[in-house]
Amino acid sequence: MTGAQTLTAPGATGATEASGTTAQSVEQSRHLATEIPGPISRELSARAQAALPQGLGTAQQTWAYRAGGGIVEDVDGNRLIDLGSGIATTTVGNADPRVVAAANDQAQRLTHTCFLNQPYESYLALCEKLAQITPGNHAKRAALFSTGAEALENAVKYARAATGKSGVVVFDHAFHGRTNMTMAMTAKNNPYKKSFGPFPGEVYRTPSPYSYRWPGTPEEASAEALAQLQLIVDAQVGAENIACVVLEPIQGEGGFIVPPAGFLKKLSEFCSERDILFVADEVQTGVARTGDMFACDHEGVVPDLMTLAKGLGGGYPIAAVVGRAEVMDAPHRGGIGGTYAGNPVACAAALEVLRQCEEEGLPARAHEIGEIMTSRLSKAAETNPAIGDVRGRGAMIAVEVVVPGSDKTPDAAKVGAVARACESNGVLVLTAGTYGNVLRFLPPLSISDELLNEALDVVIEQLAL
Repeated sequence: MTGAQTLTAPGATGATEASGTTAQSVEQSRHLATEIPGPISRELSARAQAALPQGLGTAQQTWAYRAGGGIVEDVDGNRLIDLGSGIATTTVGNADPRVVAAANDQAQRLTHTCFLNQPYESYLALCEKLAQITPGNHAKRAALFSTGAEALENAVKYARAATGKSGVVVFDHAFHGRTNMTMAMTAKNNPYKKSFGPFPGEVYRTPSPYSYRWPGTPEEASAEALAQLQLIVDAQVGAENIACVVLEPIQGEGGFIVPPAGFLKKLSEFCSERDILFVADEVQTGVARTGDMFACDHEGVVPDLMTLAKGLGGGYPIAAVVGRAEVMDAPHRGGIGGTYAGNPVACAAALEVLRQCEEEGLPARAHEIGEIMTSRLSKAAETNPAIGDVRGRGAMIAVEVVVPGSDKTPDAAKVGAVARACESNGVLVLTAGTYGNVLRFLPPLSISDELLNEALDVVIEQLAL
């Protein structure tokens, strides 16, 4: 195989039915046809080394060919259990036939115009749906974008335009994106910010109540984090200078850090008392992932603005900002938008994703998955001192790995080794954490209990070595 030949995995037809559904589904079983990585994956990696810049490093050794349910099949015919969902993008399942059919139907009629140039109904329908289902009964507006970072950047623009203030407060362990503005908002330097500055000013960082690494109880962590926030906002910057406070309801790249109970509610009240907008970054937590439609729903928190992406499009690139009408109406006409923002094909896919979430009870399925993962991993932690913490909510669960016998010393090397070993044994996992010592699990909600438990068998076995 040379050049840019099209690859066909063993046993794959590549054919599709007229409806757009895949003619040959992916068998729902773990199967290793070759060593990992296989020969075709190795050849593709060699081609990538010659053609792609080093900054595009990939985490997995295998190259995906097709996927469905709880399985990703690579170009060598290996079938691996998927505990990553494309970093929470394929929540309803990779290449879900109904999402594919909705996207294909739209693509056959209209692939793009740029909504700012000539509007189309799928954009409007998706915005109407998001305004209906997001928290709060107040009047809302929604605008569509292409990526989570783009949504966050525009959320800041809305907040600044609406308040006439420029300051943005973010938290330790945050990840908000890779644009210049969102790199400033992101906490972790390497690999996200290193060598890419300078970054925009007027971004202020405050401690996150990371209970596992905060001395004292979760309640004390919450109270002390709020006290530090008050110090920064009231004494150091001035509430009159701050447009918004931005927080992930569960911090994703930071290591699936779940704030103590009540913290989000108190944060929202803190912002409201000071005429500061509260922005909930639900790029990773939103759309059924955490056992609720949105993570803010867990405590009945109503943010002023919410950002969405990842799971919204079922694998198609789309993002959104949804918020109070008076805030969203603040920017001048023509001040918001983008050429590909709210592409009609991605809108059609997103509408089908939201239909499935509501009509098929996918938040409840996420809760069931979380119960299985938390139960099994917590049981493993009883006999494995390397498992320092098991946390998360719904189908968003993480294990923080530490050096046994230490004072919670992060063990990033073990996490890297476990992730590679899991892939070699047919299970795809993701890593995360400010210290690089967290295994994170984001299985598709279409995964079966049998596949999930089989994958956990492998993960727990590798963690024990």
